[in-house]
Amino acid sequence: MFVMSAGLLYGLAIVLCVLTGLLPAYAQPAPSAGAPPAQVRQLLDLMQDPVVRAWADEQQESKIVTAASDAPTTTSGMMTRRITNLQEHLASLAAAVPRLHDEFRQARLRLLGELRGRSGSAVLILAAAFLALGGGSEWIFRRASSQVRVGLSHPEATVSRRLRTLAARLGIDASGVLIFAFGSIGAFLAFDWPQILQQIVVAYLAAAVVLRLALVGGRFVLAPTLKASDEIERLRLIPMGTEAARFWMWRLGLFVGWFTFGWASVDVLRVIGFSPEARMVVAYALGLGLLAIALNVAWTRPRPVSEASPGEVASWQVSHMVGAGLLSICLVLLWGLWVAGLTGLFWLGTVALLLPAAIRVAERVAHRAVGTPDGSAAPGERSLTAVYLDRGVRALLIVGAVLLLAHVWRIDLVEMTSRDTLPTRLLRGVLSSVVILLVADLVWQVTKTLIDRRLAQTEVGAAQGGEAASRQARLRTLLPIFRNVLFAVVAVVAVLMVLSALGVQIGPLIAGAGVVGVAVGFGSQTLVKDIISGVFYLLDDAFRVGEYIQSGSYKGTVESFSLRSVKLRHHRGPVYTVPFGQLGAVQNMSRDWVIDKFEISVTYDTDLEKARKLIKRIGQEMAEDPAFAPNIIEPLKMQGVEQFGEYAIKIRCKMTARPGEQFVIRRKAFARIKQAFDENGIRFAFPTVQVASGGETAAAAFEGLHLVKPPGAAE
Repeated sequence: MFVMSAGLLYGLAIVLCVLTGLLPAYAQPAPSAGAPPAQVRQLLDLMQDPVVRAWADEQQESKIVTAASDAPTTTSGMMTRRITNLQEHLASLAAAVPRLHDEFRQARLRLLGELRGRSGSAVLILAAAFLALGGGSEWIFRRASSQVRVGLSHPEATVSRRLRTLAARLGIDASGVLIFAFGSIGAFLAFDWPQILQQIVVAYLAAAVVLRLALVGGRFVLAPTLKASDEIERLRLIPMGTEAARFWMWRLGLFVGWFTFGWASVDVLRVIGFSPEARMVVAYALGLGLLAIALNVAWTRPRPVSEASPGEVASWQVSHMVGAGLLSICLVLLWGLWVAGLTGLFWLGTVALLLPAAIRVAERVAHRAVGTPDGSAAPGERSLTAVYLDRGVRALLIVGAVLLLAHVWRIDLVEMTSRDTLPTRLLRGVLSSVVILLVADLVWQVTKTLIDRRLAQTEVGAAQGGEAASRQARLRTLLPIFRNVLFAVVAVVAVLMVLSALGVQIGPLIAGAGVVGVAVGFGSQTLVKDIISGVFYLLDDAFRVGEYIQSGSYKGTVESFSLRSVKLRHHRGPVYTVPFGQLGAVQNMSRDWVIDKFEISVTYDTDLEKARKLIKRIGQEMAEDPAFAPNIIEPLKMQGVEQFGEYAIKIRCKMTARPGEQFVIRRKAFARIKQAFDENGIRFAFPTVQVASGGETAAAAFEGLHLVKPPGAAE
């Protein structure tokens, strides 16, 4: 409210200075003439008629167009005409400066005649009174809706309810501004006022309403008055600290207030009869205030993070100085283009400077509005609402920038479609290209979001080994490939449509691309073989991401695919990148189930029935153990005697388990079998050597041992 009141006072001060003659540079006493004659007043009223002023402007523009048409159409002629127009524009501004005194004096006489004895202070008090009336009406509305505001400050769990809450907050704040406008402008228009007075007061009240709407939008996005951390996380749509939010809120209000009230002041000068050149001088002078505010923002904007290491702070300061310097140069150049009358280049530079920043801010606001409280979410958690909101706001910003430039450059987009010249065709092609690229970007972002969300769901998975888990593994294999192919298709189609919109004949291009494709296919048969082989592997569902396969000398876990190769991670770490054409027969070791068989060697005196019961009991215990039960399909059991060896009886054991889990189960089964056999007197067989003899040979061996025994050793 302080910014709005200050802006209103600054704007009305111009009218007050006109009425009282208090401008320092033009404080000469006005001639003590009485009221202007009736003929003069009629002439002034006639000059203020909108139809007369529109006709005068059209006549002036027609003279400019006629003079431009008479100039040569060569490049040098166009440059000469541009330079001449620039010189004339600057000369007219320089000539208008000394005439400002007379402009203000004539405007003063005109206002005095229109106000019919009212003073400038009375006008200021009148505007302030209606401003206070609007503010009072809004205060009553805010008190009445205070309970609703408190209810809208609670967090919402779902995206739809969160969006409804944000829309309700914005709607209530905007309703307060509308009530302010109705209470001020509506109440003022309810009375019969002189025409010039009515236009002056309405202009400044409308500027106040525009400023209020900008402040409502700033508070909605920045929430600068919040202090509690939970409220900041919930309501602030751009992640930043409270001090940074207050900085941007204050600069936003100052910039918008200066701009709107300056615009209203220049419009008031037009109403009270200032010449176009004098109005431009005043507007350029007020533009210096906007330039000063923008330079202040460029040099004093806060850091994006509140806490950082000394090295990061120093790096940010260097980049901040460089960026602020470059931005200052751009801002000064834009102001110079505006003063020079090059409005087309000025608005083009302004759009080029502000549009990327506006798109980035809109994207962050969209993600924050539909995302998590801190605005961060995994790629698979991004919702379609965020995509629609982000891309929709981006499209609106781009379309708005195009319409603004078309208005500034005086391009009639509707009338342009009926003409068939080279410039109009190129311009239609550019506009069509923008629409095509926006639609293609929306299609790609929507499909990419759907695929990423589906991939994120497959990461959770169903029960291991179930049918749902198999389907999800297949989706994890096919969806990334489908996403890449879809991106290529959307990009190619969008490029072809853009070329067609620009007037390029794409028929020969497609035919030429087909011929080149055939030639490349003959020249790169190996590449074509790899791609086609990969397609058939995927159609046959030979392997999926996460499965362990073996093909020839290559084996490992499938990590990812490309169009021509597969990456296999060996269990010891190395990664094989194998072209599909070299895979050949594939042995998949991760499908459905696996039967694991192993042999145990026991001595010939073993009770085989007892061993069978022990192994069966171990298998049942492991099948009931929660740590192993999900991975055991058929429990461990003894199949029988496999063969009689030279020193042992070999018995075979068998179990059915999930693929890849048999190794862990087998190790645990070996440990339990060893413990059970030891407790029940069953010995494992192993090869031994026994030397047996007698007579003289044994005596000789004994004597040999006696001879090698060290002296003094005990018998």
